Amino acid sequence: MLLRTHSISLRYGDGDTLTYAVRNVTMEVPATGFFGIMGPSGSGKSSLLYLMSGLKRPTEGTVHYGDQCVSAMSSRDLAILRRKEFGFVFQQPFLLNYLTARENVLTAASQGVAATTSVDEILSSLSILHLADRVPAHLSGGEKQRIAVARAMVNTPRVIFADEPTAALDRTNGLAVMELLKSYRDKGLVIVVTHDETMLAGADCVYHMDDGQLHHIARPAA
Repeated sequence: MLLRTHSISLRYGDGDTLTYAVRNVTMEVPATGFFGIMGPSGSGKSSLLYLMSGLKRPTEGTVHYGDQCVSAMSSRDLAILRRKEFGFVFQQPFLLNYLTARENVLTAASQGVAATTSVDEILSSLSILHLADRVPAHLSGGEKQRIAVARAMVNTPRVIFADEPTAALDRTNGLAVMELLKSYRDKGLVIVVTHDETMLAGADCVYHMDDGQLHHIARPAA
């Protein structure tokens, strides 16, 4: 398994004010495929994603990526790992307003793939090359999020973590963004957090969270 968590918890506060965002979660996911984590608001699903990706450190337990213990790495090594191995898509695209779509994707490109031609190949493969020279002010919400997906893919990461990537979009644009993410499932691992089960249609596996706990694993969404 590529990514493993063992009895991880994330808690805040102390004494009577102790609150668990994630409580005692153990899970394993392979090197490729499309996986969903769903649950209501406040269930801990985004916190779990941040723990798995090294954006947060567990209060208890361990996270392993391959043979590396992510939860024990230094902040510097974590930053290097995330840039080299991971891609991220969030609810908001976080594009730089003064850069074109192509330039926004280039900001995430490592030195080895920084050529504009490489980025254009990615944009073309996602059918959004025609947006390359537009600045964010001239892009719709769905178009901005598709550029964010291209940015997440530019380094050919082994894992793409997506936190509510369709929450700010209408259904049509949301489904279009999910199709882009699903297209990566044979190249690497895609983990999507969402509260909308319809966005996980065709997933290899869907995990359900509630009150910080992973209660059960659903069959693949139809």
